[in-house]
Amino acid sequence: MLTSTTTSMLRVGVGRPAIHSGLLLRSSQVCPYSTTFKAAAPLAVSNTRRTSQTPSCTTRKQQPSALIIRQLSSSAPLPRPQGSDHDADAAAAAQVAAQSAARTAANPPNEPPLDWNTFFRLRKTRRRWQLLFSVSSSLAAGTAGALVLTTGAADALVSQVPLDPMITLGLMVFASAALGWLAGPSLGSQVFYAINRRYKNQMTVKEVQFFARVKKNRVDPSNSSAGNPVPDFYGEKISSVAGYRQWLKDQRAFNKKRTTFV
Repeated sequence: MLTSTTTSMLRVGVGRPAIHSGLLLRSSQVCPYSTTFKAAAPLAVSNTRRTSQTPSCTTRKQQPSALIIRQLSSSAPLPRPQGSDHDADAAAAAQVAAQSAARTAANPPNEPPLDWNTFFRLRKTRRRWQLLFSVSSSLAAGTAGALVLTTGAADALVSQVPLDPMITLGLMVFASAALGWLAGPSLGSQVFYAINRRYKNQMTVKEVQFFARVKKNRVDPSNSSAGNPVPDFYGEKISSVAGYRQWLKDQRAFNKKRTTFV
């Protein structure tokens, strides 16, 4: 009994150093390509020297060659600026052209200055030209319509109208004359500006200014009555500077009569 106990104790005592040495060897073994170093027992010194001579597991990043860099730089497009010089030049040229056109319209070169009295005189002359062409074009259109109707070209249309044929033909002639009357002012203005071409731009500017003043100073027509009519709402009767001043007096008189109920 004593012998068996002693034998088992000796086996246990011999087995413990073997197990301990095995654990030390396992803890000292590392990856042969690892860069980390673990401190272990003195038995693992030879293994650490061996691992220091092996290459590391991490791979170095290869740098591209100079030839590849040169090819990439030559193939890549150069960045363009946000606003090109061509667009800037075009915008500046358009701005200068607009300013020069405005100056030319305000004061055209080689043209005499146009005062208000001359403007009203030319305006009256233009109205006479318009009236003359309205009358002449009305007569011409009415005569042409009558001649066309006498040929029987509109007999089919006249037969469909439930009126007397003479009344129908008279209405057609009157409609032709009315169309000629409406076309007269346009023709008269074209002839007038063809004769007075040098005043065309200045008259356009003066006319815009004149109608702006009329719109600003005219009365409210909603307050008119039979005893207090609106005095020349559109300023058509103004033919001079004195006439414009009289028109202003009439506007003030209308407002005064409206407020005082006289």
